Amino acid sequence: MIIAISSLKKYYLIATKTSKYFSVLSYFILDRLISIYCSSKGCIISTFKPASGLKNKHLQTIYSTIFSKEIPLDFEIEHFTLSDKDFLEVYWHKAKETDKKNILVVLFHGLAGNYKSPYIRGNIRALNEAGFDTVIMHFRGCAEQANLLPRSYHSGESGDAKEFLNHLHKTTEYSKIFCVGFSLGANMLLKLLGELQENNLIDGAVAISAPMQLDICANEIDQGISKYYQYRLVKELNKALDAKYDIHDMEALIGLKREQIQDIKTFWEFDDAYTAPIHGFKSAQDYYTKCSSRQFLSKIQTPTLIIHAQDDPFMSPSVIPSQEEVSDYVTLDIQKNGGHVGFVEGSFLKPHYWLERRVVEYFRSLLYSQSQTHS
Repeated sequence: MIIAISSLKKYYLIATKTSKYFSVLSYFILDRLISIYCSSKGCIISTFKPASGLKNKHLQTIYSTIFSKEIPLDFEIEHFTLSDKDFLEVYWHKAKETDKKNILVVLFHGLAGNYKSPYIRGNIRALNEAGFDTVIMHFRGCAEQANLLPRSYHSGESGDAKEFLNHLHKTTEYSKIFCVGFSLGANMLLKLLGELQENNLIDGAVAISAPMQLDICANEIDQGISKYYQYRLVKELNKALDAKYDIHDMEALIGLKREQIQDIKTFWEFDDAYTAPIHGFKSAQDYYTKCSSRQFLSKIQTPTLIIHAQDDPFMSPSVIPSQEEVSDYVTLDIQKNGGHVGFVEGSFLKPHYWLERRVVEYFRSLLYSQSQTHS
């Protein structure tokens, strides 16, 4: 099992305060020895340091969206037909130098995200430079084309991802398939991993800033400054819903008049009005209860890294599970700072995106561990 080294450091620091046999110098010596050992063994050293002037959770969250430079990427676009005759737009970007790894990383974006999202493009570049091929599985209607059916996607829609992963196993020759999920995509991925259990569709996974208890998150984002994020996201959801009225008899399907869409202001209201009825849930609460990924964590049997910041403005720290709640396959990397899918290091003018390095390091560590197992 891979251990997040930041947890070990915490115990060493406690020891320096409680034992006369432990000095501060001893802590730093041990810290250095751990770093050397882990570097040689493929372990992960978890050390996120917020960029100077960007420690604030909101600055961490919005910085890349506002200030990041666009990363030029050329995609091969595929339309994947689902069993219900709807489709997904999947965007491929393959590494120039594969280093004979023959490994694919599937990315699942967050709410209202897509191939244009800075965190998606940044991680694709980092993964490609590390020799991994990548593919973005857009949720229904999230790339360039509206999906065909009245329904859409949601935080617990793991069926589409399962279909696509099965398709990859049947039609490609990758030796391993890893997955990375961001925000909504991370919650979906964790739920899927718990549902699959021993099924070997996924060889390793990273879940970043997952809203693991959806009702708590819906409440938290409806408070204070976080309401701004809700405003922006619900505005996008309402726009997509409004467009469906041009094609489908949505009023007959969900009992909502088109002009009433403008009255929807919160996630609770949107999920009660549209997400729940169109996807077969009794209510927003029923949807949140059944699709929150926290209840699936103990069932995961795939090596999985959960990255989360305690100051995530989209949710409260109460959504973070304890070690006792997750299976032995799950590594918790809980950072004090980082915001929501932020984790910006360096400085304001010269930022470094820690997540990009962290994801690559984790997958490399899995490859190392698996190579040692088979050697």
